[in-house]
Amino acid sequence: MKRVLTVALIVVGVAGVLWVAKGWTFNHRPDPKVAKFNQDCDNLILGIQQYKEFVGTYPMGANSQIVKSLLGQTDKKVLILAVRRSDLNDKGEIVDPWGSPLQFYFSHNEVLIRSAGPNKALEDSAIGTADDLFRCARMEK
Repeated sequence: MKRVLTVALIVVGVAGVLWVAKGWTFNHRPDPKVAKFNQDCDNLILGIQQYKEFVGTYPMGANSQIVKSLLGQTDKKVLILAVRRSDLNDKGEIVDPWGSPLQFYFSHNEVLIRSAGPNKALEDSAIGTADDLFRCARMEK
């Protein structure tokens, strides 16, 4: 009887470990759109850093004006290729993988890029259901 109980406990234990491992593996696979957002932001941050190195300041204005600056369509004439890899809407704005325009924030030597996320609504991060995505980087001086 002890032997049957021991074998049953071992089988249940192994099954439990496999079930947890399976759940962890499937739940922790990155969403392809989130991965694309992160990759796009890495490229944009690098491009913004290059722009600042050449021009001495961050690009100014709203999303579409930042795009124009990075594409060399201003009096600075500095072309940053990072924007060409990004998706643009018909207004000339860089959009996230869900089609919403990205938000850019600049402060001293830091850049923050914000996405409205899958629900396409910019939300207060204190809301538990907020799905906005952020990417921040400190620029080298």
